[in-house]
Amino acid sequence: MKTMTKKKPLKVIGTVLLVLVAAGAIGTAIYRDDNLHGDERAIDRALAAGFSEKQVQVDGATINYAEGPDNGPALLFVHGQGMEWEDYASVLPELSKRYHVFAVDCFGHGKSAHDPVLYTCSTGGDALTAFAGQVIGGDYLVSGHSSGGVMAAYVAAHDSDHVIACVLEDPPLFRVTPEEAQEGAGTFAWYDGYTVAHSFLQQNDVKDYAAWYASHSYLFGLFGGLQDMLAKQTADWCAEHPGEHVVNAWVPRNWTRGMYFMNDYDPRFGDAFYNGSWMAGIDQEALLREIECPVIYLKASTNYGNDGVLYAATTDDDAARIQQTIPRCKTNEIKSGHDIHFEHPDFFVAGIDEAMTQADSN
Repeated sequence: MKTMTKKKPLKVIGTVLLVLVAAGAIGTAIYRDDNLHGDERAIDRALAAGFSEKQVQVDGATINYAEGPDNGPALLFVHGQGMEWEDYASVLPELSKRYHVFAVDCFGHGKSAHDPVLYTCSTGGDALTAFAGQVIGGDYLVSGHSSGGVMAAYVAAHDSDHVIACVLEDPPLFRVTPEEAQEGAGTFAWYDGYTVAHSFLQQNDVKDYAAWYASHSYLFGLFGGLQDMLAKQTADWCAEHPGEHVVNAWVPRNWTRGMYFMNDYDPRFGDAFYNGSWMAGIDQEALLREIECPVIYLKASTNYGNDGVLYAATTDDDAARIQQTIPRCKTNEIKSGHDIHFEHPDFFVAGIDEAMTQADSN
């Protein structure tokens, strides 16, 4: 009896250990599966909500876009650098219930035209305005993220007869030119985006931009000795899955989203930010003063790396300047990474609805 009594706790401990091992294995499998297929499933949900992909010629250039069901006012989405219309997949099903959503691929991205002649804010903004007139054909709300937010501001300023409201999601206004992006210790976008694109174009050995990015990105450099391993994993994936979206089973999905659409991204677009041509001829302050419609400015809280690099799109002073310059602007700030619509979809959707409410109250 004493022997059996001693064995019973050992059996319990063994069972607990087996359960913990099994739970760990299941947790690891779920983690890997989400990293590999999370974005794919989100896009499938958007398509199931009634979105379809289309193309149109605007002034001789192809604009690829997705259109949702006509369930309300028109809403035009302009994604950020390195992304595609599918980047909004997490919020499209909800917004499609009460809006008629149009989400474009910007030039140099996705299936839209890849031609460096088109890679300026004014050219892209004019094309979006023409797209709205040609495809939407009436009033609309425009929302842009990051560099797409700068273009959304351009559209709002230049199509005041039809833009009824504007949502600026963490745009790098006053931090977008090379001089602004390098001020102080510099910005995350400068080191992780523009300089990487520029350096890629200066060499001929590596053909896949995602593989080059993984080896030279500021973000992966923060992983220290792991960068080489992550770069090899990325290069192997690209070689084994040519033309496919880039994923990594072991790195959290929200850390690698900048790579996901690199198979469809033209690094010459990023180089236009490096050399300053993307913002050529634009006075940012004058542009913002021209916006007549109500604006909701969604700002991710300012934060810095240990090296002083600005991780956020703007400083607090930049944000105050945006607020003060746009005639009818309301700032909604949240502690978040740059992709607010991905990390905090409810907050983002609320911002869209608030902008629409302000437009309706006019």
